[in-house]
Amino acid sequence: MLKAGIVGLPNVGKSTLFNALTRSRKAEAANYPFCTINPNVGVVVVPDERAFALQKIARTNVVVPAAIEFVDIAGLVAGASKGEGLGNQFLANIREVDAIVQVVRCFENPDIVHTMGGIQPVRDIEVITTELVLADLDAVTKRIEKTQKKAKSGDKEAQAELALLQRLEPHLNAGRTANLLPATEDEKAQLKLFQLLTAKPVLFACNVAEGDLADAERNPFVQQVAEFVRTHHDAAYVPISAKIESELIDLEPEEARAFLRDLGVADSGVSGLIRASYQLLGLQTYFTAGEKEVRAWTIKKGWKAPQAAGVIHTDFEQGFIKAEVVSYQDLVNLGSVAAAREAGKYRLEGKEYVFKDGDVALFRFNN
Repeated sequence: MLKAGIVGLPNVGKSTLFNALTRSRKAEAANYPFCTINPNVGVVVVPDERAFALQKIARTNVVVPAAIEFVDIAGLVAGASKGEGLGNQFLANIREVDAIVQVVRCFENPDIVHTMGGIQPVRDIEVITTELVLADLDAVTKRIEKTQKKAKSGDKEAQAELALLQRLEPHLNAGRTANLLPATEDEKAQLKLFQLLTAKPVLFACNVAEGDLADAERNPFVQQVAEFVRTHHDAAYVPISAKIESELIDLEPEEARAFLRDLGVADSGVSGLIRASYQLLGLQTYFTAGEKEVRAWTIKKGWKAPQAAGVIHTDFEQGFIKAEVVSYQDLVNLGSVAAAREAGKYRLEGKEYVFKDGDVALFRFNN
């Protein structure tokens, strides 16, 4: 299962957000730096109403949703790349995740200490980014030294790697992240092998005060983040109120909806953040639907039919013959598999078929 790591400065609401995402109180949330030392890990259901529409068609009581893993990583501080504030441990934790959700504090509260003084979200983003870039620069410098020896011996792969590293080094030295380096598809594949922190996709979670969520886009801190990440990170942002979500943990669904209505909002942002993180990881969903259950299966975008079948069981991939496929929208519009077949919307697809988000499938395979 792919992992998204929650990072940020101390006291910006990371652990509170983690608890909200996982509907738990696994992470200690306290008003002092480094209340999280060892990372907390939680599996989070991806909200998807399509599964429940399919449940009615399949006439089953069982729905198994898609899920991803979130990791609550302790707060980074300036100097983390040099080991400050247990920086080496925290950077190692970030290296183990597949994408980064950076929590940015966008609320004023004199009772909650900000380790760098006043609320300046762009400064906070730059502090985190700088530490990740410096850690990558150190890794790239060492890799260049190691690769030069092989390249000098005439090793073609080493020469290509060295050329990429030598383009990457000044790019990082200028404070730019690895994911913004112009690169071919082959070079992007090579970059993944370097396991760089700033090559990971990133999403920014703007943690706003309870009273600001209904009109979060007017919050000046959120506006600063929106402008900065668009121009400097080519990334998305999601306004969220970790405080509100933490208050919803122990409520029943209807009570939670009533609580949000009283605040003038439909959602505190957690559902949107989970879905955005799912997309950030390059994931999409297809479904199987029958009397036994409706299940959402997670695959990478661009996967072909045999790979999609393989997430159910390796035998399905190895013995793949055909996939019976209908789009979610066609199936829901027509109301049944039989009607979809009659309308010619149920198709047989072969090994080269690239699965689309929302496909509903049944696989034929050799045992």
